[in-house]
Amino acid sequence: MLHEIISAAVPVLVPLNIDVTPNDDGLPGIAALRSIVGAVMTIALILSVLALLISAVVWGFGANSSNPTLASRGKIGVLISCAAAVITGAAVTLIQFFWNVGQTVS
Repeated sequence: MLHEIISAAVPVLVPLNIDVTPNDDGLPGIAALRSIVGAVMTIALILSVLALLISAVVWGFGANSSNPTLASRGKIGVLISCAAAVITGAAVTLIQFFWNVGQTVS
């Protein structure tokens, strides 16, 4: 009985249809921020190439000096630098993919 009285007295709140999308000109400096992110991605790719070269040299020294620890660290460095380059290059696509996935959640 009490539940029916409370249900009748309290209005039902219906969620509104909220539509929010990214806004390119909502804040000043968005173009500068986009330029900064692009520059950071370029630096990350250059550092990935540098890490790849250093890791390959370490791998070569380890293999030629019969040092398995050094060769192993060089191999791991090559894999990590390649993974860093892949993630850096695919960052925009990954974010766009997960943004689209998030938009389908209801």
